[in-house]
Amino acid sequence: MTITSPGPTHSAEEIVPVLKAHGLKATPQRLAVHQAMISLGHASADQVADFINRNNSTKITTASIYNVLYQFCELGIYAPRHSGNNKMYFDVNTCPHIHLYDKENDSYMDVMDEELISFIDEHLRKKRIKGYKFEGFELNIVARQRKKKVQ
Repeated sequence: MTITSPGPTHSAEEIVPVLKAHGLKATPQRLAVHQAMISLGHASADQVADFINRNNSTKITTASIYNVLYQFCELGIYAPRHSGNNKMYFDVNTCPHIHLYDKENDSYMDVMDEELISFIDEHLRKKRIKGYKFEGFELNIVARQRKKKVQ
């Protein structure tokens, strides 16, 4: 398994035509949220708000940030991620991948393991859950960093 950051599905330049294609304006607030998400990769609305307040002159409320994040999820620009601390996180990488959730630092990292993803996907597609149709899966590996040995 390789811990990596494959990058956002939509770059800062690509987001404007995507928004226009869905009948949305590329407002300074939406662009600021997207720029924050590109920089952060995985983030909660509070983390996005902190980033925008530190790095951008755009004024936006946390409630508006939540609205933009959820709107972008509905458009497939971001994917929602549930954390171990009951906080909603958002992910700019929507391609199939696994997450390593660091409990101590409350952070996500992308893990790319195409063989494991393919195995789980094929296995689950063969299974039947009465009354449901398989659409996909999310896999979070929960871990904590090893303590370095003191010599």
